[in-house]
Amino acid sequence: MITRSPALLQRHDEDSKTRPVDGSASSDEAEPLAPPPAWQAQLASAIRDPAELCRRLGLSEAWRPGAEAGHALFEVRVPEAFLARMRPGDPTDPLLRQVLPLGEEALAAPGYVADPLEEAAHTPARGLIHKYAGRVLLITSPACAVNCRYCFRRHFPYGDNSPSRAQWEQTLDHLRTDPTLIEAILSGGDPLAASDRQLAWLVERLEAIPHLRRLRLHTRLPVVIPDRVDDALLDWLGATRLQKVIVVHINHANEIDDAVIKACARLKAAGATLLNQSVLLRGINDSVDALAALSERLFEAGVLPYYLHQLDPVAGAAHFDVPDFDARELVAGLREVLPGFLVPKLVREIPGEGSKTPL
Repeated sequence: MITRSPALLQRHDEDSKTRPVDGSASSDEAEPLAPPPAWQAQLASAIRDPAELCRRLGLSEAWRPGAEAGHALFEVRVPEAFLARMRPGDPTDPLLRQVLPLGEEALAAPGYVADPLEEAAHTPARGLIHKYAGRVLLITSPACAVNCRYCFRRHFPYGDNSPSRAQWEQTLDHLRTDPTLIEAILSGGDPLAASDRQLAWLVERLEAIPHLRRLRLHTRLPVVIPDRVDDALLDWLGATRLQKVIVVHINHANEIDDAVIKACARLKAAGATLLNQSVLLRGINDSVDALAALSERLFEAGVLPYYLHQLDPVAGAAHFDVPDFDARELVAGLREVLPGFLVPKLVREIPGEGSKTPL
């Protein structure tokens, strides 16, 4: 199993820093590197030790064996800015529950597999997933700022899908030669874990493809490290001709503090449409009150609720499952207390289908 390792992140960052923006092979004449941005320092200092996570939040020793067992399957990664929003001493805190490894992750569950969406069958080029008409997904970074325990790509082979710049050119040929494609989706990992220099280089090549109209980013970084939305990001994001859609991933209202609201406002000012997708998770947001509070808080931050995903059946995450019947009842309850534009679409992704499947 290959996870988002620090080595992969370092290799990705070094690739983006040592190669000039024009894509040429030599970096001998490159300017001296400036100190890393604040967000990169926060990313590097994220908690990666399950024992430290338990200690910092004042959890009893009883939680440590399960945390270490889950960590052995999928490593812990929690930024300080996200940790600060958790309630110390409360193992049921909805933010902690998303990132705390548990012994249950080692239990086999029928139907829970390493590749629940069968993405390996839809990877025609390195770092490229093409499942749906009109759009493709690019694995822009192998790393995330936070490792969510329910992640459907927790077993994804990032080592085989982290292109160099020369390999990116070969991958982009797939987009250049298919005029039916109108949207490029940057994903990962988290695309914003890549350096701004690398992202600007990639977006410059995407906007040179005449039939592409939209650029979509799926990211959690503006939420878990709001400082990621800095001037360097906004420079390349605001300059592109492509219509911009940023889909953030927020599961609970407690994730949205003032720093997140300010980060979202800066993204909107750069011309991005902001949407949110959540995953329905047992013990975290599986109540009408929690989901309604999330939708209201998202709207305060200038973000529209988009999808409420049923859990993808990835090995290690079965303990988060909410039955479809209960999920439908929850959304029916939301319709009774929220205006329609704040009710997310309840969907499941089924391998082989042409789109997400409404429930």
